[in-house]
Amino acid sequence: MLHKSALKYPKTSRLPDILIRPFQEFTHATMSSGVLLLLCTIIALLWANGPFSHSYHTLWEHRFIVGFSSLQLNYPLHVWINDGFMAFFFLLVGLEIKREMLVGELSQIRQAVLPLIAALGGAIFPALLYTIFTWGTPASSGWGIPMATDIAFALGVLALLGKHIPLALKVFLTALAIVDDLLAVLTIALFYSHGISWPAFFLGSLLLLVLLLCNLVGIRRRLIYFLLGFLLWLAIFASGLHAAITGILVAWMIPVRSRLNASTFIQQSQEMLATFARGRALGLGLVMDERQQAAIRALEVHTEAIQAPLQRIEHALHIPVRFAILPLFVLANAGVTLTLASLSHVFIHPVCLGILIGLLVGKQLGILLFSWSVIKLKWAQLPTGITWKHIYGIGWLGGIGFTMSLFIADLAFGDTQSAFLEQAKVAILLALLLSSVGGFLLLRLSGTPQEPAAHTIDHDICEQ
Repeated sequence: MLHKSALKYPKTSRLPDILIRPFQEFTHATMSSGVLLLLCTIIALLWANGPFSHSYHTLWEHRFIVGFSSLQLNYPLHVWINDGFMAFFFLLVGLEIKREMLVGELSQIRQAVLPLIAALGGAIFPALLYTIFTWGTPASSGWGIPMATDIAFALGVLALLGKHIPLALKVFLTALAIVDDLLAVLTIALFYSHGISWPAFFLGSLLLLVLLLCNLVGIRRRLIYFLLGFLLWLAIFASGLHAAITGILVAWMIPVRSRLNASTFIQQSQEMLATFARGRALGLGLVMDERQQAAIRALEVHTEAIQAPLQRIEHALHIPVRFAILPLFVLANAGVTLTLASLSHVFIHPVCLGILIGLLVGKQLGILLFSWSVIKLKWAQLPTGITWKHIYGIGWLGGIGFTMSLFIADLAFGDTQSAFLEQAKVAILLALLLSSVGGFLLLRLSGTPQEPAAHTIDHDICEQ
């Protein structure tokens, strides 16, 4: 008879580790993206304030023409980035939101209540504080700037803390930031679109209906959704709505069901593997007989068929969006010219004060107070291992608006109020710095979570 302590599962085979591995892969990629975004921010600031500053501004204003003589799009590079490439970012955001609502942290009402309400508070308070500081001025239109949280930067800060924070806190922050993104997208769609062209709007609605029909009839080819999505982007761009929200709309039309069910996949895959094993060749590289090659090709088709199109598209977008599109967006938008005048206005200019107080104070108050309220009302409970110190630290990290804040600032001030836009960028960057440092220190001092006990085989099983 073996003592139960001698029958510990190896760490790599623990069931909880297997279940959270997809989340860990997601957060690892997102954290790495946060480091890259920080590097691009530094490069943009040095470039915009160095001896080659003229080339920085000239590059993003360089016009690119797509199309032909009778039908063409002629816009500066920064417009292509903000309105075109960022549509893929919003597509990824939309897929992440949809997945979380179907099978993730937002799929169970009791689990979703806490990050949902916390995110709501973290959006309302900053918007109200910004409005107070800019009330009655032309800058009041920027109230949406301090609403969102940059998930890449925030998770990047958590990565620096290592084992000093519980995994549940990363899950909570991810869910909160995803809800934040949804609120920011709704804000953009409802309040930062101007001069709607109704013919283009109705054309876009028709294309959206076609996408929905493709989903309902079971079309799974990604190329079909890409082509229809591109046409939808053109229609929305022409309608006056912000074209980047095309990504969100397309995301909700992507199918979530696979062509095969699990039992059929397992049965047919086992048959294919058995066929492969009966082959006469070695089965290595090019040394396979025809039967083995046919089995491998069939297994490849079935492996794709068991995956939902949403999963495949989300996986395919992670690398280009996190490591190409977002860094390019940051390079094009974070290069604010820093002067003594602009820095001296940070604590007196209404735009700067509204954004700083909104991100630094509004996020903390909103996340903490709304979380406390929902716990006191017994609508939810704190996740295991998370304390109120952790929630307050997350409130600080919520002040890292960055990517979405820069995006909304460009929508609010980019066309006619460039001076406000420059002030907004300075405040966003300063809030990024202060929120990151403050959140890191608070969470570092919150205490190290206890390691879970090693998983052992039940004593009764050992006795048998």
